[in-house]
Amino acid sequence: MTTATAPAATGVAPTLRRLYFVRFGFAVVWAILLFLTASGINLLTAVLLVLYPVFDVAAAVVDARSARVNVAGGSANASAPGLYVNIAISTLAAVGLAVALTSGIPAILRVWGPWAVVAGIVQLVVAIRRRRLGGQGAMIASGAISVLAGVSFFLMASSAGASLANVAGYALLGGVFFLVSALRLGRNVSQSGRN
Repeated sequence: MTTATAPAATGVAPTLRRLYFVRFGFAVVWAILLFLTASGINLLTAVLLVLYPVFDVAAAVVDARSARVNVAGGSANASAPGLYVNIAISTLAAVGLAVALTSGIPAILRVWGPWAVVAGIVQLVVAIRRRRLGGQGAMIASGAISVLAGVSFFLMASSAGASLANVAGYALLGGVFFLVSALRLGRNVSQSGRN
């Protein structure tokens, strides 16, 4: 790591770490609640399904703002374009899911699937650009898995046994990846503090 990027890394990494812990906690609670209501669409399920991309938008906004503030010397944040794309697609996903709720689980999966694919690609790109911060290996893996899961959700929508339980599992796994990244970032921040 060059000295020019060290201040940015030490400023961004702690913020990302806190954000990743929050995302882990949200994903666990959200996945449990969705799993308990996954057999059909009721008010709680509907709120949960729209809330997930809305939370993703909020997290991306916090991420983009903190990265912009913490970039050393006012240089452009390389991950910002991906975060703005994520804000846009997650907003569209929330609207799409709100509309799809009236058409049943297959329609929900037809919205969730493409969103997971595009969000996974964006996560992959952002994590690759942030690899110098450390802790991004789990985010790279999570992005790749999100792409595969998104394709499977879209294909699952055509099957007779289409279920939201798999979406709960997807969110839970994503939360675990956020936890792993948060722990790795914590180790990197403490090591850089000793140097």
